[in-house]
Amino acid sequence: MMLFGFFALVLVMVYWVNRAVVLFDQLIANGQSAGVFVEFTALTLPNVIRLVLPIAAFAASIYVANRLSSESELVVVQATGFSPWRMLRPVAVFGIIVAVLVSVLTHFLVPLSVSRLNQRQAEISENLTARLLTEGQFLHPADGITFYIREITPAGELRDIFLADTRSDTEHVTYTARQALLVRHETGPKLVMFDGLAQALTLEDNRLATTSFQNFAYDIAGLITAFDPKARGIKELSTAELVWPTQAGIEETGQPRAVLLYEGHGRTSQALLSVVAALVGFAAMLVGGFSRFGLWRQIIGAIMALIVLKSVDNALADAARSDAALWPLTYGATVLGLGVAAVLLWTCEAAGTVRRRMIGAAP
Repeated sequence: MMLFGFFALVLVMVYWVNRAVVLFDQLIANGQSAGVFVEFTALTLPNVIRLVLPIAAFAASIYVANRLSSESELVVVQATGFSPWRMLRPVAVFGIIVAVLVSVLTHFLVPLSVSRLNQRQAEISENLTARLLTEGQFLHPADGITFYIREITPAGELRDIFLADTRSDTEHVTYTARQALLVRHETGPKLVMFDGLAQALTLEDNRLATTSFQNFAYDIAGLITAFDPKARGIKELSTAELVWPTQAGIEETGQPRAVLLYEGHGRTSQALLSVVAALVGFAAMLVGGFSRFGLWRQIIGAIMALIVLKSVDNALADAARSDAALWPLTYGATVLGLGVAAVLLWTCEAAGTVRRRMIGAAP
C-alpha cells in the first residue's frame, strides 16, 4: 500500500500538471483569477485519480514481487511449500482495497466533481465582467473576434470601443463607438454602442462600406460559451440512472441507451480491472525461476499483458456502445484478465511440481 500510494501520487501529479496547463490557458487568458484556476484543477482531480489508480496498483504489485525475488524471499516462501495461489492471496486483498477506492471515485466522487465543475463553468460563462470588461487590453473572446475598451467608468459605461469581427469568409466588419453598455436580454447579452461607425470590408472585391450609427446593438451571446446547468451530462448521472436508463435520461444526455448502459457498467468494470491489474502483474513475476539478471523478461511480459487487456477492453467498449444488448462485454476484459492470471499461476505451479519431481528423482 505504501508503494501504491507513491506510484499513485507520481502519476496523479503527471496527469494533473498536463490538465492544469490546459486550464491555465483557458482561464487565466480569459481574465479569471488564480483562485478559479485552483478550484477548477481541484475539481478535475477525482477523475484523474480514477484513471491512475489501476496503473499504480499494477506498478506496485510488480515492484513488490521484483523486490521479494531480488532479496530471495520468494524462494524461501516457495521452499516452505506455499503454492502460487497461496502467495497471490495478499495481492488479491490489496487489489480489492484498490477496487473499493476506485468504486468510491467512479460511483460518487467523479459524478459530483463533474457536476460541480459544470455548474462553475455555467456561472463563469455568465460573468461578462471577467470575460469582456477589461480596459486597456485587446481581448479575443472567440476565434475571429477582437475586442478593446479604453476605459470603464464606475457607473459601468464603456468608452472608446473597438470590435473587429472577422469570422465570416466573405466579409470583415469593424465597429468603433464612443460609448457602449452591456445589457441583458432574453436571447442573451447585448453590447449596445452609441455614436459609432461600422466598416464592412467585402473580401471578394475589397470594397469598403461605412455606416454611421447613433445606437447599435451587437449580440455577444455567441462569444461566450453557453452552459445549461439544468441539463446533465452522462458523467453526472448516478450509476443507477445509467444501469437502468429511462427515456428522460436518454433525452437529457442526448446519448443512446447503449452508451448509458456502457457508462454505468464501465464504472464497476474499472474497479474490477484494478484487481485484475494487481493479480496479472504479480502472477507474471512468479513465472520462471530465479535469475541473477533479474526479472526483466517477466516485467516486460506483464506490461505487454496489460497492454493487450486494455486493447481488448477498448475493442469491447466500442461494441458495447453500439448495441445495448451487448453491455455484458463491458466485463470482458475483467474475465480475460482473471483467466490470464489463472493460466500464469497454473504454469508456475506446474513448473514447480516438475522441479520438485526432478529433485526427488535425483540420486
